[in-house]
Amino acid sequence: MTTNGHPKTLFEKIWDRHVVVAEPDNPAVLYIDLHLIHEVTSPQAFTGLRQKGLKVHRPNKTVATMDHGIPTTPPNIPISDEMVIKQISQLELNCREFGIPLHGMDSPNRGIVHVIGPELGLTQPGMTIVCGDSHTSTHGAFGALAFGIGTSEIEHVLATQCLLQVKPKTYAVKVDGALPQGVSAKDIILNLISRIGIGGGTGYVFEYMGSTIRGLSMEERMTICNMSIEGGARAGLVAPDDTTFEYIAGRRFAPQGKAWDQAVADWRSLPTDEGAVFDKEITIDATSLEPMITYGTNPGMGMKITDTLPDPTHIKDVSERQTLEKALNYMGLQPGQSLLQGR
Repeated sequence: MTTNGHPKTLFEKIWDRHVVVAEPDNPAVLYIDLHLIHEVTSPQAFTGLRQKGLKVHRPNKTVATMDHGIPTTPPNIPISDEMVIKQISQLELNCREFGIPLHGMDSPNRGIVHVIGPELGLTQPGMTIVCGDSHTSTHGAFGALAFGIGTSEIEHVLATQCLLQVKPKTYAVKVDGALPQGVSAKDIILNLISRIGIGGGTGYVFEYMGSTIRGLSMEERMTICNMSIEGGARAGLVAPDDTTFEYIAGRRFAPQGKAWDQAVADWRSLPTDEGAVFDKEITIDATSLEPMITYGTNPGMGMKITDTLPDPTHIKDVSERQTLEKALNYMGLQPGQSLLQGR
């Protein structure tokens, strides 16, 4: 799919499909296909709607679940945290009042807000998805442009089904080769973050590409996209393919029959065109990867399990040196130490 012969990236295709208004030097008005909400970041947004006398514009495009504050104890054991009890009660009230579907405490579909979307077939390629949680980027594994938003933005989406957004730049992360034994999807993303730092993706959307990514399961792709935010990116994307379609097929809210065939045909047009240009690129040789560990106070402080801890005295930048010194001191570690050998 090209426009006037101009090859497009996956991100550009999704963005262009969803822009309602785009004016020079202003954020674009972006249409949102799916809005996921939970009990922690949504109460203030609903209060704002009441104060302004507004309704939820498209309640059928909003899905709620109990997630963040819920303990891991069995459901029949009463919750002891009073704040969590209040948040649950408020979300139940808000969903009843505004007509929003809710997977509440008694629902078999209640769960992690980034997991129930894929499990129910709500998350589909080419969509724009938002939620009041930074790790909404998880849904990017399905070829959806998904990102976290703040409480005021939640109110905006509830009221208009649109969102003001500055268009991010594109960042290709190319990973090729067979993963060595013991190396997981988590090691791929930790390796990337250790190379670029926690701010390396700021202002960008990552697109993960290459034979290694194509060979990953949907759960592994979700792991990588989930942690895109740890590298500073606005979102992470993997182009949809047969692995994606096999995962979605037959799920509760997935297209059925002829609509399924039409959807898949459309989804096949989404992957980045040959010749499309990214604003930035990085290449990772998967065959050289090892299990990764983090040793400091942010995900960028990562290293191969066989490496030794870095020495702050070898770092010229004063700020970086001091940050590393503080991190090692906080963790009780020494420069040159091998964590694999415990010394």
